[in-house]
Amino acid sequence: MARAIWNGALNFGLVTVPVELYSATQDHTIHFRQFQRGTSDRIRYRRVNERTGEEVPYDEIVKGYDLGGDEYVIIEPHELDEIAPGRSRTIDIDAFVDLEEIDPIYFQKTYWLAPAKEEFGRAYSLLIEAMARTNRAGLARFVMRGKEYIAAVRAGDGVLVLNTLLFPEDIREPRKEISKLPEVGQVRDKEVDMAVSLIESMAEEWNPEEYHDTYTERVMQLVEDKRAGRTITPAEEPREATKVVDLFEALSRSIEGRKRGDDRKSDEREKPSRAGEKSRTRGKDSKGRTTKSREKQPDLSTLTKSDLDKMARDLGVKGRSKMNRAELEKAVRDANRRQERRRAS
Repeated sequence: MARAIWNGALNFGLVTVPVELYSATQDHTIHFRQFQRGTSDRIRYRRVNERTGEEVPYDEIVKGYDLGGDEYVIIEPHELDEIAPGRSRTIDIDAFVDLEEIDPIYFQKTYWLAPAKEEFGRAYSLLIEAMARTNRAGLARFVMRGKEYIAAVRAGDGVLVLNTLLFPEDIREPRKEISKLPEVGQVRDKEVDMAVSLIESMAEEWNPEEYHDTYTERVMQLVEDKRAGRTITPAEEPREATKVVDLFEALSRSIEGRKRGDDRKSDEREKPSRAGEKSRTRGKDSKGRTTKSREKQPDLSTLTKSDLDKMARDLGVKGRSKMNRAELEKAVRDANRRQERRRAS
């Protein structure tokens, strides 16, 4: 069971609900130790006085604010404690806003709020139901581990969700930070219409279960392969950028590929039984042997990951849930070739 990392009270008007805060996410990144190449010697980091070269214990370290020109203001840890707002025990909701009005760039980290005791469950459930009906999030401030946060409290699936938000001063202005942004109006309306059509053809319901951390899986596979002494197979290189002169053509081919994919899926749904499949129209090869008519396959490079996944499922490809798009495309292409060889034999 998870442990609460903060406890206090959620205030909603005159309603107070004692709550506990739990982390809703976890880090599954693969961590490595550092070694000097060619040896088994670990690399370690120490807190070293740059003048004497001697290691300094934690209790002798103070903070310094850089004023520039090698001039610093030295701050003692207790001085920070004296001016800090203290460890807050309340989450006071000041206002409610439509959830869609919060730009995703402000979202920082997700937590769960739970009632501190079962006896507070009714008031807790009231907040979930009311927020779910209005689709609004409560904006609040609270202090955790010596730092003040602005937070959005919203209804989740049977749980109150608290998202810490960034302050406006934390958000950079893209035009000030990036020099390569294009000016507005550099694309033609015809290209925009074509891109909109492609987006609409690729529209799907959000299903997070379809997405996996394939990079971490590849890293673990690399570790296992090196441990077993197997040959490492490099991944495919990414596609080259589309040239400006080919932009409209690329969009057109993408939409055409989507249509062929949709037509193929429609044909798959209308397929007769396997017994009926055997009675399909057959042609004659150069030697007079009976052959099945070959169906033109869609351009796999124009299909989405979802389309490729469905094709892989129809072809009986195993392990597809762990594949990225490039791996799915290769698996579908290989399965199609095997199927064609079986038909030809």
